Amino acid sequence: MFGRKKPAEQHVAEDTRDPEASSGPPPIDQKPFFEAIWPVLACGAGLFSDGYINNVIGSVNTVLGYEYDDLYSSSQAAKVVPAIAFAGTVVGQLVFGYTADRWSRTNSLLISTIVLIVFTALAAGSYYHGDPVGMFNILAAWRFFVGIGIGGEYPAGSVSCAESTGELKSGSRNRWFILFTNFMIDVGFVIGAFVPYVVAAAAQNKYFGTIWRTSLGIGVVFPLLLLLLRFKLKEPEEFSRNSMKNARTPYLLVLKYYGFRLFIVSLIWFIYDFSAYAFGIYSGPIISNIYANNYADGTKAPLTTVFGWNTVLNLFYVPGTVLGAPISDRLGPRYTLILGFLTQSVVGFIMAGTYAKLSQPSVIGAFVVVYGIFLSLGELGPGNNIGLLAAKTCATGVRGQYYGIAAAIGKIGAFVGVYVFPYIQAAGGDSSNAAYYQYPFFVSSSLCVLAAALAFFFLPQIGQDTITLEDEKFREYLTANGWDVRQLGLKVGESIDSLPRETEEPQKL
Repeated sequence: MFGRKKPAEQHVAEDTRDPEASSGPPPIDQKPFFEAIWPVLACGAGLFSDGYINNVIGSVNTVLGYEYDDLYSSSQAAKVVPAIAFAGTVVGQLVFGYTADRWSRTNSLLISTIVLIVFTALAAGSYYHGDPVGMFNILAAWRFFVGIGIGGEYPAGSVSCAESTGELKSGSRNRWFILFTNFMIDVGFVIGAFVPYVVAAAAQNKYFGTIWRTSLGIGVVFPLLLLLLRFKLKEPEEFSRNSMKNARTPYLLVLKYYGFRLFIVSLIWFIYDFSAYAFGIYSGPIISNIYANNYADGTKAPLTTVFGWNTVLNLFYVPGTVLGAPISDRLGPRYTLILGFLTQSVVGFIMAGTYAKLSQPSVIGAFVVVYGIFLSLGELGPGNNIGLLAAKTCATGVRGQYYGIAAAIGKIGAFVGVYVFPYIQAAGGDSSNAAYYQYPFFVSSSLCVLAAALAFFFLPQIGQDTITLEDEKFREYLTANGWDVRQLGLKVGESIDSLPRETEEPQKL
């Protein structure tokens, strides 16, 4: 159940399957491309906000350090502000994961989008009677609630996106899921780095308050536009037919069937986010430090210089996810994830070993290219595929909660990574030592190898029609354990006693 499938089981063409051989409903009819693709876009594209809002805070953190110097840099807020949104995201993922299964995918998505809009605007306007320390605390509080809004995008948006891809042509479903989920996160990362650069240039590298508030405030625009599109969304067909929202969920049976698989998916997500978000947020300060070490008088590089190179660095996320999307259709998400992890680990070890030579202002271009390749390979593998694996290794009736738990543990990894990143650096001495920046690459590369091994030994192979097949297997499992599968897809006010009994014998697992 949890290991690799035999080769003969890995690829099952949908057009050769006999719908009458299953106790479940017939396959979903394939819709015209444009009719099928827009729900995928509307459900998944909100993750742009995750990328933008989580990455822009790295630049905001840098600007606050420039504006308030040691008052901010030496404060607890300097650690809390970049990381607190991850704590809120965990809450949002768990809460909206539950409501997505037990209430509504689309309504959960609407509420999370509204929360995101409101609290992003409040964060941009953070103020506390002219007291900087109070303002830092207010900013941290609003960022927590922003995280709750972001959290809803994962179980409600990504799960709906995965279910909607079932109406697209077989052979391309993984890439469309990736292009409207992880690709959107990566574009958000790029824009989250580029906007502070543009604003800093317009503000002539001064007026720091204007720079960071404007950069945060622009994060309201995209979810506001997307909200209008989401009002037209309907529940995915797969959810309407296989949900448990009007039935008592047999959690003990679910835990027995999916518990170990959920643990492995969650652990891999934890490992990936531990490195990915920490390196994304601290890329600006790392580049800033390279330049700062070159100034004898201790002055700092202009913000446009730091943000410009940070934008170039973040651009490397995009080719990784774009090139990796069709690979996920060809190799499958599991093998593509392993490929990405292993190649990223190799580059990470090289980066750690040569950091002393690469971290010189005279070769900043080479540093950014190697660093960018490291980040790009992470997107090609786990960045693209961990969410895909989480969405497609579980049955529809509990997919929101399954995905929400896995994503929440991933975000705990991000929170831990961002929080402990400075401590890993400190273990190498002060910032004048190469080991200060080498240690994170050693740690991250070692974790990549571990995650690849976990995926190889414990995750199943994922095909184009895995969602449909997973629902069928889960139906058979529930039936074999005495749970009446007629409750799946039960509508409000509908009684199970009024439904016809199934006459077919359940297939044995």
